Amino acid sequence: MNIIDVIEKENENKNAPVINIGDTVKVFSKIKEGEKQRLHGYEGVVIAKKHGSVRETFTVRRVTYGVGVEKTFPLHSPLIDHVEVIRQGKPRRAKLYYIRALTGKAAKVKERKTSK
Repeated sequence: MNIIDVIEKENENKNAPVINIGDTVKVFSKIKEGEKQRLHGYEGVVIAKKHGSVRETFTVRRVTYGVGVEKTFPLHSPLIDHVEVIRQGKPRRAKLYYIRALTGKAAKVKERKTSK
């Protein structure tokens, strides 16, 4: 086994969330302010996933005060507390970069129907 594979296996988060492109998620990340630590929520649509294994990242986009803001999170980072999937999307592409040019209702992703 390659030494890089061994190191990646050690740092892999076993409780990593299962998220897909188009999902609306709320990411709770740990923020350190002085000696205190708090959780900060960031809610938006997952527009991209990149890389694989321990290096996997996902990009979340939201619109705040009329300005589009994107943030990229490492999936296996110890600074990510947990991720809540609010809504499951049903996209037709692997990357949703076209949403950057859309506003309002046009920027929505179809919802995946789940049977209960």
